[in-house]
Amino acid sequence: MSNTSRAIPFLDLKAQQARIAVDLRRRLDTVLEHCQFVLGPEVRELEAELARFCGAKHCVSVSSGTDALQIALMAEEIGRGDAVFLPAFTYTATAEVPLLLGATPVFVDVDPRTFQIDPAHLVKRIEDVRAAGTLKPRAIIGVDLFGQPADWPALVAIARQNDLFLLDDLAQSFGASLNGTMIGTQADATATSFFPSKPLGAYGDGGALFTESEERADLYRSLRTHGEGKTRYEVLRTGMNGRLDSIQAAVLLAKLGVFKEELEARERIACVYDQRLGNAVTTPKRVANSTSAWAIYAILLPDEAARDRTQAALRADGVPTAIYYPRPLHRQPAYSAQHDGSALPISENLAGRILALPIHPDLTDEDVGRICDAVLAAAA
Repeated sequence: MSNTSRAIPFLDLKAQQARIAVDLRRRLDTVLEHCQFVLGPEVRELEAELARFCGAKHCVSVSSGTDALQIALMAEEIGRGDAVFLPAFTYTATAEVPLLLGATPVFVDVDPRTFQIDPAHLVKRIEDVRAAGTLKPRAIIGVDLFGQPADWPALVAIARQNDLFLLDDLAQSFGASLNGTMIGTQADATATSFFPSKPLGAYGDGGALFTESEERADLYRSLRTHGEGKTRYEVLRTGMNGRLDSIQAAVLLAKLGVFKEELEARERIACVYDQRLGNAVTTPKRVANSTSAWAIYAILLPDEAARDRTQAALRADGVPTAIYYPRPLHRQPAYSAQHDGSALPISENLAGRILALPIHPDLTDEDVGRICDAVLAAAA
């Protein structure tokens, strides 16, 4: 790396903060004035804006994306003896939650180019579990991985055919669309995360649930607040402390003001990567009739050795990278005992070849050019 070349940030929250500084400060000062720090007026405003953004009837904010997943499964009373089908190639939270509730995650392989759950393999896994007879199929968690949507028409059909609860893990892809419709209403319930690195991220943990069902929305609100009923000290069910802080809601409201233009910037960068890198490395395949939030732009190298060489070369050029994910979930020590031994070759292959490049709205044209030049040089 030359002395005149600055290190490119993988994520630049400081630059984003500078762009929204006036509105952000105004909103934060308002919270400090009214001192309603938990479930304050900003939380209600945010829920309305988020529901409007993705076209959902109901939005219930919660304390994290993981808590959103847990509340959704708790509401369906999923637990011991139940099978929850989910992709093997995703973040740990998706599998962690069923286990916390006593259920068993059943891992499904993914598409080798879009990285989304493979509907054909999902059908086979459901059939296998039914044939084994030791677990009861109860739910499917579809993950919109890296910013792109899963195949929701196929997943909905499979869920209906098998009488399964369908949950959308939208943690990485809030802002994506499929067939002209924003993601958020395709499943029985949708959970998302506002972790700071997400396309729409808070300054701490946060999350939300979307549903078309008023009954489910009411249940989610109860479960996020210790299972309370109409009054604070009426406890109807076992719940949890899963409420969103007003300060995080204020941050998210400020960020929503620039969210659409940030999504457009991410798309422009992804298009440059596609055009410049497509002949040198394997770039992600676009899901048909969709838009992506581009939380992660992941290329594939020929093998793990090539990935390691490329990552080292980019680091030397001041270009940061990340590996999402170096090990599929069924190979993780925490989950290996739950896995039934079924082969998941695509997830295992991706783990050894995948490499994520910087993609955020504050990358300059010069930054993007440097990144592309570095990848092309490393791949030559």
